[in-house]
Amino acid sequence: ALPANLLRVAFSRVDLRNHRKITIIDGKIAYTGSHNIACEDFAPKKKYSPWHDISVRVQGPIVRDLQMIFVEDWYLDTDESLEELLDISPGVIEDGVSAQIMGSGPNAYNEAMRQLKHAAFHTAREELLITTPYFVPDEATATAICSAARRGVETTLIVPARNDSRLVAIASRSYYDMLLEAGVRVHEYQDGLLHAKTTTIDREFALVSTANLDRRSFELNFEVSVAIYDSDCASQLRYLQRSYLSRSKPVRLKAWRQRGLPRRLWQNAIGILSPLL
Repeated sequence: ALPANLLRVAFSRVDLRNHRKITIIDGKIAYTGSHNIACEDFAPKKKYSPWHDISVRVQGPIVRDLQMIFVEDWYLDTDESLEELLDISPGVIEDGVSAQIMGSGPNAYNEAMRQLKHAAFHTAREELLITTPYFVPDEATATAICSAARRGVETTLIVPARNDSRLVAIASRSYYDMLLEAGVRVHEYQDGLLHAKTTTIDREFALVSTANLDRRSFELNFEVSVAIYDSDCASQLRYLQRSYLSRSKPVRLKAWRQRGLPRRLWQNAIGILSPLL
């Protein structure tokens, strides 16, 4: 673990954080996704349990890409070079699939994550299925999702009914009118906190990420995503996503419009603050 440095905290930007979750074993096997490492009895979060996460296990040349991100993160935080880790050959998987790693953050071209997701949403032709715990998108992202639904793509968004961030939950719901009017199917997951950040498109493309659909993930956080171009992998991830649907309740436009005025005003007021959340 890195040592605590109170002076560094005092004089550095507190709005930047490393949100990546990467585990690399012997330079040959790697895991990444939405899983954090925490005790199940961690008091502040226990009341939202069970948490539901998704991570992927990868082998082959793609492991070196994750290793490179880790080495870079370590150097940025400690000024210590771990370049020798990059000399480890991850090997070749003959029967593998096409996949790529995308690291994003304020130290790099920070439009990459946003553009990846926008491009993915715009290529959908039949089905777009998204899970995210924190949905506070910028206008372009919300428009890309709504555009998919309007052109006839079966577009589904699954978010948790109960969220560990109350303000984010309220801000998320300020987008429901726009989504539902466009034809997006919004579902709220009932069985704990759905923390998985996933996208599948047309049963051909899968995206597993540490990034949420919010400006913080696009502009401030250090994130990492795995894009998988394989129908079998996409179908397996879609199966998990569909299992979340069976434990979710749909949000209906007619019922949503009947919510009380105080609730509507509160959601819209918090929604104005969404760029800061």
